[in-house]
Amino acid sequence: MELKHIDIANLSVSSANMRGVTKKPDLTNILPSIRARGILVPLIVRPGAEDGSYEIVAGKRRYHAGLAVAEEQDGIDPLPCAVMEAGDDAAALEASLIENIARLDPDEVNRCEAFTRLVREGRSIEAVGLTFGLTSLQVKRTLAIGNLLPRIRNLYRAEKIEAVTMRHLTLASKAQQREWLALVDCPEKHAPTGPQLKAWLFGGSAIAAKVAMFDLADYTGDVISDLFGEDRYFASADDFWTAQMVAVDDRADAYREAGWSEVVIMDRGSYFNSWEHDHCPKKKGGKVFVSVSHRGEVAFHEGYITMKEARQRAKGEPGADTPKPVRPEVSAALGNYIDLHRHAAVRASVLSEPGVALRLMVAHAIVGSPLWRVDVERQRAASDAIAESVEVSASEAAFDAKRREVLATLGFDPETPTVVGGYDGDHGVAGLFVRLLALSDDAVMSILPIVMGETLAVGSAAQSSALIRLGAWAPNFWGCIGGIFMRILGASVLRKFCAALLVFLDATIMVPSASAQVANEPTPYRNVDEFGVDVSTGTFNFSMVDVAGNPGSTGLSYARTWTRAGWKDNYSGSLYQDGSFISITRGGVSESFTLSGSTWVSAKGNGATLVRTFVGGFPVYTYTSSDGTVTV
Repeated sequence: MELKHIDIANLSVSSANMRGVTKKPDLTNILPSIRARGILVPLIVRPGAEDGSYEIVAGKRRYHAGLAVAEEQDGIDPLPCAVMEAGDDAAALEASLIENIARLDPDEVNRCEAFTRLVREGRSIEAVGLTFGLTSLQVKRTLAIGNLLPRIRNLYRAEKIEAVTMRHLTLASKAQQREWLALVDCPEKHAPTGPQLKAWLFGGSAIAAKVAMFDLADYTGDVISDLFGEDRYFASADDFWTAQMVAVDDRADAYREAGWSEVVIMDRGSYFNSWEHDHCPKKKGGKVFVSVSHRGEVAFHEGYITMKEARQRAKGEPGADTPKPVRPEVSAALGNYIDLHRHAAVRASVLSEPGVALRLMVAHAIVGSPLWRVDVERQRAASDAIAESVEVSASEAAFDAKRREVLATLGFDPETPTVVGGYDGDHGVAGLFVRLLALSDDAVMSILPIVMGETLAVGSAAQSSALIRLGAWAPNFWGCIGGIFMRILGASVLRKFCAALLVFLDATIMVPSASAQVANEPTPYRNVDEFGVDVSTGTFNFSMVDVAGNPGSTGLSYARTWTRAGWKDNYSGSLYQDGSFISITRGGVSESFTLSGSTWVSAKGNGATLVRTFVGGFPVYTYTSSDGTVTV
């Protein structure tokens, strides 16, 4: 390397300079000293393409400070330079990095681009680390930033996102990065940043691999490494929980085989509070409580009973004394033989006893078991306004009233918030099963809707399917208050929503007049007298068809019927759209259409058609059934 002074006019910034060519450097901390003393530390340069020209590999800020001084003072002395050999790009870049890191740490994106160019020039990760005094992990962390989309790197350069957000995005796939950028561009949505970004990437909460109770070598899902932290994370929370709960159940079985009287697996997210429990050794009937956090952490609390049980024992109340564990009367192998054959006998017997099977199923769903784990839908609302709209709705009031009836039927505490998980009696599933055996079939069947309603996932496909089948998409089930709905959606969105909803609620039905008819009153039931009074209940009870249209076997049929519950009709229809799929229920007929190009094609191929037009920017659907009846 040769040292010489070179005229500033013959110098230019090299493309190998890690700080780039176009970005203007910050001269705040060096310009005053260069004005006073000139440039003392040589620039590192190499011969340029033209004779007498040189490219600056390291020293871009000193060069620009020299230009500023030359402009202020009408010239500057030739700059001291160390001339490298021409052509060695990797060596030039390495020199630039060494000098710049020693003076001013570059931002992570610039360092990543420089390291990437070194690797492409043939340097190994280990060699890059040795050169700059970095570990291989530090080099890999820097290179990981290269997996980000260019726009994300530019957002960091422009200081529009923080370093922690950029680092979390290195865990994202390209598709997730594009989805995140779409949130950034949408003024009506919020793009998660910082810790919330990691939770967003992993579907709700980032679950670290270190909390797994199972062998990661046997795990079939994806585990993502975080180069900026010490942990790895599970890509799919659902896959993790499936494997984790199997491992928890296996551990619980091991405790039972070890002689513990009971192993209680607490609801996910529930805390084990020591002040609510009392120490009790295994030989005196102590239990094992298993707490599972939403982060996947599992803790086993051995040798406890609840304070309620402890007080019962202290008072000597019935059932408070727990018998000491006794030595089994049969060997483990013989016990396994007996259990399996008893299990097979029960399975065969319930085939002819559906009522017993129903009660067993209800007991399992409410209490849970090592093989049954049913979680209650918490109905988490995104805002207080949404929560209020649900709480005051007619649907929620009706469901809560029926739930209280079921709590009373089962003998549960009337203040219990849910039926599922509300049983606090002895003997778990078996205890509730015995209680259900004392109830009638009708009483047990009345429990099922509450259990299903409490555990139906919000926004699920099952919810949508049930909605269509039950015809629950009607204003009287919603009970939404206009003011609340306005606060939730906003005026413009609300207008569009109502326009789509009222397509069917205010639909125009064109029924051929020749086929419309008024039906005569049908023959009353045998237990109803000539005045329409049910002699067994004393209530007014008869059935009458008011109007029927198109009473054919293949087309639409319309009817309004009076029962003691009031007038019922099948006029109202529903339209449900999921992307390119539309399902229509109308007049007792269900029809589905799939979008092919610009045409909606009937799945039945029976001649029914669906046409979509736009009026005032809103979609209007015209449905023609197979018999020619038109609904708009």
